[in-house]
Amino acid sequence: MDLGLAGKTVIVTGGASNIGRSITLTFAQERCNVVIADIDEAQGQKTAAQGNALGGKVIAVKTDITKNEQVQAMVKKALEEFKQIDVLVNNAGWNLGSMFAQKPRDIIEKEIALNLWGPINCMQAVLPHMIERKTGAIICVGSDSGRVGESGSGIYAACKGGIVALSKTIAKENGRFGIRVNVVCPGLTLPGNPPGNYKPGDAEVGDSSMWKTPWFTPEKIKQLTDTVYPMKKIGSPEDLANAIVFLASSTRAGHITGQTLSVSGGYVMI
Repeated sequence: MDLGLAGKTVIVTGGASNIGRSITLTFAQERCNVVIADIDEAQGQKTAAQGNALGGKVIAVKTDITKNEQVQAMVKKALEEFKQIDVLVNNAGWNLGSMFAQKPRDIIEKEIALNLWGPINCMQAVLPHMIERKTGAIICVGSDSGRVGESGSGIYAACKGGIVALSKTIAKENGRFGIRVNVVCPGLTLPGNPPGNYKPGDAEVGDSSMWKTPWFTPEKIKQLTDTVYPMKKIGSPEDLANAIVFLASSTRAGHITGQTLSVSGGYVMI
């Protein structure tokens, strides 16, 4: 299937590791120009080299998406390098599981900064350019926790629920400019080969990735697959990447906007 993405320019936040890495490499396979906006510079360069080997034109720009000035500089670099921005993928996120009543204030603020302010900064940075060109696609990585809530992930769920509402609003405001905005919601999605031998490799996650300290043991993952996920398996980064690349295609998904798609093996069905 020709997605019509060759030569398009894509920004992927958190594009160096796990889901973001897979998104970057999948766009690279479509012969896209990809800007990896990631705070992990070393892992970003590694993923960029892999993307270039697949036929894309990939650069990594060290970016802390919680800092608006860094986001603006990253977008300026993307325009200098590739002259246009066709797609923004708001993928970067972070969560430290704990019950709301016990969650430290600094962790709350970090989760809000990364999961809500980060996408706000990025969308405000690219929208004027997309409005001027009267075309563009924005895909935000949400979470099923933002659709139904999740014990131990209250702030994260609140941020992701906010991203769903914000994305629908931006879709309504900017549809007349040919701009589409959609959300893809993963369930538990792990690098490596879960559940039996989950072990993220150096190619998949950098030193700063939260997956360097796995939250879920193989036993916990098996319990989840047996009791929570109807398809009896945990998602892979490629599952999310394929859905996102499809939604980015104006050729194949040009009449889809304001939608929220769960790619979670049936964990949430709404």
